[in-house]
Amino acid sequence: MRRTPPRMPPKVPAPRDAGHRPWKADSPELPHADKFLELVAADYAAIYQVYLAASEERHRMLRLAMTLLSAPFAATVALVSAQVIDPMALSAWATIPRYVFALVLVFGLLAVLPYVRMIEALGAHVRAARAINNFRLLYAKGLRDQFAYLGWSPNLPTDPGYPEPYAPLGWPGLGVLSLAVADAFFLTLGVLGLTHTPPVWPLVLICVAVTSALLYSVYYVRSNVSRRRREPENPLGFPYVET
Repeated sequence: MRRTPPRMPPKVPAPRDAGHRPWKADSPELPHADKFLELVAADYAAIYQVYLAASEERHRMLRLAMTLLSAPFAATVALVSAQVIDPMALSAWATIPRYVFALVLVFGLLAVLPYVRMIEALGAHVRAARAINNFRLLYAKGLRDQFAYLGWSPNLPTDPGYPEPYAPLGWPGLGVLSLAVADAFFLTLGVLGLTHTPPVWPLVLICVAVTSALLYSVYYVRSNVSRRRREPENPLGFPYVET
């Protein structure tokens, strides 16, 4: 009786994007975990430096914006001290020189630049903090058994989605709102003074509210854009942890 050789299964062609083979824990090619310690430490140090730089830039831009907003007062005091402006002329809206309102408007516009840059630094600061929390989550998962044996748990956040990019009730969000209102007040007074418009309080409040809402919308839009930013390519297929 003739024996029929077993049929070989058809070869499945490899996918076109399979240039990287998946890593397995028992793969003989995989180096020991200690070999990665230097790379992980360098990566963490770089992220921490970004965190510190973003935090410092956020505070520096806030100080610069407040300095620009205080410049019209210093300039007016200098002009009064040099007897260029009569102090009594500053007691009524109609007698204030137009160049004083021009100073208020110019420095209000200049303060918008550090305001926007402060929002960008705030976004970078939050993203770096989330990346640090992701690092903490990785080693907390890897050392879970050791932590349970010692009765120890991480006392810092391990949530890669924390902190939220948009936090209107947090100190950064309140700082952005306060600076937006102050800058809007300067811009409104400068425009009303240059156009010789009487400062009717309902009109002033409406203009300040609209201008501050426009400035604050920059913070809202940039925070949500950073949340929905394009993810980097992931050729090795690692799962995304950060939200």
